[in-house]
Amino acid sequence: MKEQTQAKAKEVAGKAQEQMGEARDQARARVREQVDQRSTEAGERIRSVAGDARTVADELRNQGNDAPARYAEQAADRVERVGTWLRDSDGDRILGDVEDFARRNPWGVAAGGLVVGFVAARMLKASSAERYGRAPAERPQLASAGPAQV
Repeated sequence: MKEQTQAKAKEVAGKAQEQMGEARDQARARVREQVDQRSTEAGERIRSVAGDARTVADELRNQGNDAPARYAEQAADRVERVGTWLRDSDGDRILGDVEDFARRNPWGVAAGGLVVGFVAARMLKASSAERYGRAPAERPQLASAGPAQV
């Protein structure tokens, strides 16, 4: 009797583990598909920005500003390379390239994280100052019924 119960428990555990594995594989496939789709869309948008930068470079060149036109053209080339990479890469390649870059440049990644954190903090502070800089009648009301008691 005890052996039958143990065998049944092992069978149920095996089926549960198999179902969890299938669910995990399906979730990975959905995430990979989303990353592929989003990176392709982002790549197309970025390539569009590169085209705009080339237009600016042409306009600067027409105005006789060759040095700024060269800088705009160089920026457009770099932006276009990033856009092409995003458009043509799948999720696995993007992740691998990012990991390789992080391994080669750990201080650069740390500095980039610091910059992103600083920018995010400044944006939050600015939005907070804007929100609480409004007149009292325009401020969102808190759920409390009266003034805070200390």
